Amino acid sequence: MTVLAQTRFETATILRNGEQALLNIIIPVAALIVLTNVSFSPSGAMDVDMAFASSLALAWASTGFTSQAIAVAFDRRWGVLRMLATTPLGPKGLFAGKLGAIAIVALIQAAALAIVGAFLGLGFTVSVLLPGLAFMVLGLAAFLGLGLLIGGTLKPEAVLALANTLWIVMAGLGAIIIPASEYPSWWGAIVEFTPPGALGEGLRNLGSGEPIIKHILVLGGWAVGGGLLAASRFRWDTK
Repeated sequence: MTVLAQTRFETATILRNGEQALLNIIIPVAALIVLTNVSFSPSGAMDVDMAFASSLALAWASTGFTSQAIAVAFDRRWGVLRMLATTPLGPKGLFAGKLGAIAIVALIQAAALAIVGAFLGLGFTVSVLLPGLAFMVLGLAAFLGLGLLIGGTLKPEAVLALANTLWIVMAGLGAIIIPASEYPSWWGAIVEFTPPGALGEGLRNLGSGEPIIKHILVLGGWAVGGGLLAASRFRWDTK
């Protein structure tokens, strides 16, 4: 019950925060609309299914990484994390609540983007639900591990600058929005083995019928590796 209560609290905190709403919902919705109407490559504007996948990857990366890294860093400064870790909730319950909250927000993001996408002509097949859920869980876990690593080791001001900078880099160069095939071949080959590249390419491949197992394995590896590294380096306060 304590984990469920923490999940509700974390979810409400994310949804009530105006900056996080902008980052997690408004910007991805705007990206979906722009990608389907503006050409960023010689091949023209994106197909709506591909644009939906790209926007969804951007939304989940924002929720799992940027928002959590910043929130955790400032909670450490204010002593919130150390206080919660000493309650019956405990460290494991605290992080389980965070993962549950970002999963709920991720489903809300998917629903919001699907509604907007439907007006743009988005197609839908039930066959993508299960692999899509796998990408959501593994993608969020991979980004959350990296977010906790940064947010749990650096000072809040450094986290604020670094997390936002990395979000911009991922959006522009990480194959979240732009397919890896649009980059130089050497960079496209590298970026597919990063969390943003694996999530973006994997979600786009769901709609195109291309293989997805590589991207699932990459995200799984990052989820485990990032989680273990974050657990070993995490500091409960900034002192």
